Amino acid sequence: MKLYNFFRSGTSHRLRIALNLKGPDYDYVAVDLRKNEHQGAAFKALNPQGLVPALVEDELVLTQSVAIIEWLEERYPTPALLPTDINARTHVRALAAVVGCDIHPVNNKRILDTLRASFGADDAAINTWCATWIAAGFDAYEALLAADPRRAGFSFGNAPTIADVYLIPQIESARRFKVDLGRWPLIMEVDAQCGTLEAFQRAAPMAQPDAS
Repeated sequence: MKLYNFFRSGTSHRLRIALNLKGPDYDYVAVDLRKNEHQGAAFKALNPQGLVPALVEDELVLTQSVAIIEWLEERYPTPALLPTDINARTHVRALAAVVGCDIHPVNNKRILDTLRASFGADDAAINTWCATWIAAGFDAYEALLAADPRRAGFSFGNAPTIADVYLIPQIESARRFKVDLGRWPLIMEVDAQCGTLEAFQRAAPMAQPDAS
């Protein structure tokens, strides 16, 4: 199994967490987004969309982190990253979607590159843009955590779920864009709890071989 990814990519980060929690061995293949390697012919032969991550096993090529994480959940059912109860599963998926659908897509590299190139956004404007959407999503996420009596350290229950797999990389991104995280104490509790687990520690951007 080979994971084509970039150390600072949020989608790559979430997939590394999921892989580490599930346990299969994989080879780390760095794709340097700073050098636009994801747009080169070699990588586009794997993923015509030119986006990381991609997971390759023998002749199987999987793309889109959402789909790959769901594949991992079915291929390696333990430890489970989704609750058994249908309503709880829907709640956890909704938490993940706050990040995966509403925060990350408007803050990813190609959006920010377009803001710089086509609209003249400087670093301060980029940070403001990102903080706007992170804050909107985190306000909702925090409210959902506060309303859930089943929460016990993690985003749901007492063990990591896909909600945490999505949340932790977004917290990392928020720090990079200089967002003050103090207004979301429950999210910070989840961050601290996940930070005690080796799977999350090993997945961190600066722990990767291409980190710089």
